[in-house]
Amino acid sequence: MSNKKLGDAIRYLKKKKRVLFITTSNRWSGSKDVPKSTILAYFIADQLKNVKIIDVTKLKIYSCEGNNSEASGNDCGVRKAVLKDKLKNPSGYHRCWASINNKDDGLWKISKELFESDVIVFFGSVRWGQMNAYYQKLIERLNWIQSMWATHKDENTIKNIDAGLICIGQNWNELNVVKTQKKVLGYFGFKTPKELFWSWQYTKNINDESQESYKKAFDRFMNEFNIDKNIYPLKLKVINNKNNIKKIIKILLYLIY
Repeated sequence: MSNKKLGDAIRYLKKKKRVLFITTSNRWSGSKDVPKSTILAYFIADQLKNVKIIDVTKLKIYSCEGNNSEASGNDCGVRKAVLKDKLKNPSGYHRCWASINNKDDGLWKISKELFESDVIVFFGSVRWGQMNAYYQKLIERLNWIQSMWATHKDENTIKNIDAGLICIGQNWNELNVVKTQKKVLGYFGFKTPKELFWSWQYTKNINDESQESYKKAFDRFMNEFNIDKNIYPLKLKVINNKNNIKKIIKILLYLIY
């Protein structure tokens, strides 16, 4: 493993029993392209055991309702906001009004796995100098985790869970994004080991918006991480096709019965 940051992350994660990867970069549903950050997540997962990968862009997650900044105070993460569903909330920790107000909200698919994991790592793209919109939306929706202990003085339910962020950028600000999100996840109450916070960016030239630059970025990314283009992203396209087939089967079964 020639890339030191990658090697350090893999060695660190190998010590953990249950690892959760959250990918947050998206493409149009009909596109055959796979985001570089998603490729990296699966590549790392293949070096480990007991990894669960969730693509947040495929989940129906509603926007944060802003209950932490109402005129009456912070109503986010209060005990009466607990999601009363043993399947979706077996830990009893999920306390989010948006999950109660929207019955088809899919945030529980993230929180359920989170509370059963030793470490969570977010993968995503830098867009306009910040983490992409899917990541930001998810982080805002998880605000109740921090409010539970910081505001309402309940237990810090994630104090023993490591968190990390690995982001991919083109030409601007990826180092600052990592620094900011390390602070954010630390404020949440996670442990934030340095091995799990890093980034890759094609060029430091902020003014390089050439088509040539964007085309060359993919090959350099694959080469620097020693990722075989004959395996990735072809493998991920196969995974996506299998998932699509499963969805079609479920729909057909529903229509039949």
